[in-house]
Amino acid sequence: MQNDGTEDRQGIQTAGVSRRGFLRTTGTLAVAGIGSSVLAACTGPSSSPGSGSGGGKQLRILQWSHFIPAYDTWFDGFVKKWGDDNGVTVTVDHIDNADLPARTAAEINAGQGHDLIEWIVPPSSLEPSVVDVSDIVQQVGQKYGEQISYCKLSSFNPTTNKYYGFCHTWTPDPGDYRKSQWEKVGLPNGPSTWDELLTGSTEIKRSQKVPAGIGMSQEVDSNMVARALIWSFGGSIQDAQQNVVINSPQVVDAVDYMARLFKQSMTDEIFSWTAASNNQGLIAGRLSYIVNSISAYRSAQTSNPDVANDIFFVPALEGPSGKALAGEHVVRSYIIPKYSKSVDTAKQFLLFLADHSTDVTQNSKLYDFPSFKTAPAWTQLPGWLDNDPFKSQPADKLALLKEAQSWSTNVGFPGPSNAAESEVFTTFVLPNMMADAARGTPAKEAVAKAEARIKPIFAKWRKQGLVGGNA
Repeated sequence: MQNDGTEDRQGIQTAGVSRRGFLRTTGTLAVAGIGSSVLAACTGPSSSPGSGSGGGKQLRILQWSHFIPAYDTWFDGFVKKWGDDNGVTVTVDHIDNADLPARTAAEINAGQGHDLIEWIVPPSSLEPSVVDVSDIVQQVGQKYGEQISYCKLSSFNPTTNKYYGFCHTWTPDPGDYRKSQWEKVGLPNGPSTWDELLTGSTEIKRSQKVPAGIGMSQEVDSNMVARALIWSFGGSIQDAQQNVVINSPQVVDAVDYMARLFKQSMTDEIFSWTAASNNQGLIAGRLSYIVNSISAYRSAQTSNPDVANDIFFVPALEGPSGKALAGEHVVRSYIIPKYSKSVDTAKQFLLFLADHSTDVTQNSKLYDFPSFKTAPAWTQLPGWLDNDPFKSQPADKLALLKEAQSWSTNVGFPGPSNAAESEVFTTFVLPNMMADAARGTPAKEAVAKAEARIKPIFAKWRKQGLVGGNA
């Protein structure tokens, strides 16, 4: 769920519709005024057709432009060969991840478009309009073990007992820090707690004039770090039964902490960041710490090797509750819209993709981890993390990610990534709450304001039978 410095190549707006505006539409899949004419204007920036055998089978795939560009190059050839071998004409369209919600909604409203669409956040609000893929999950699970719990909770609705997406990978979300800057404040291994982040980044800003980089704007990284902070302070949006519990002392404390972190160690730029901003700032030496995946680091390895050698990682930070949790940075799920005339072909490809988890992980440069517990990639991944085949210095720089399952969880924790959590995510309620407090609103008031926005969202989806709980 992050964006590295390569992502700004496509921007974060759809023509005429702001990112914030179109993301609001995912709750109801009603994008006002979007129809077939807009679909014609929304063709992806790159398209890779497979030749197939002309036998009549078609498969159109829409997915995000991967944060590791080499992955897209590999995937396009991979799917083309599969199409050639199976008599299927395949087309792959890649678009910026921020454009996927509006594009998906437009195609569903029009009743036509791609047969497979891949999201990098839980697509739970789409459940009424997509095919239940429980059969695919079951078949893959029989071969490669059950899904990791937070991958299941990012693609399965326990209220309806349906899999609305096929989640095949997830990505850890560690802290990324500049070692040379943290050494000077006595923390050469970076912060291990939120308290150390506050004291260390405050001193770095004072003595080295370099701020920390925790966003509070309308983008996915701000969303994810807000959740990590709240969870690590012992709070959450909902409880395990899907009741709204955000207005708690733990959440108030987390929001108050974020306000202090901003005032002591950051600058106003974090209120207007795009998803690429924290990556660019880290690589440029203008930020001491961000919460992100390894893609910014992979970009630096190519663009600025000296900086890459100075970027190191820490696990999720521990809060006063003793918890240390971070969300899946990216959780990749394919959906099959109900309008598709190629459902069986789409499922056939998903089964094939699941057989190639090692290729997926390797070609993403260890960005994507498999979501099934005994997938073939797991036999290779620990060794790769201990001795990075992509030339990390030192070679074991990524070894801490071997334990990432222990500190990673899903959007919606401790409950599932339900439709209400999806809408809260895509309307940026939590980053707005954090920004309100950072700008001077008392933490209790900022939390109460967020609760007033969240409760109607839950009530709406609960009325539709897609969310459990009663409060």
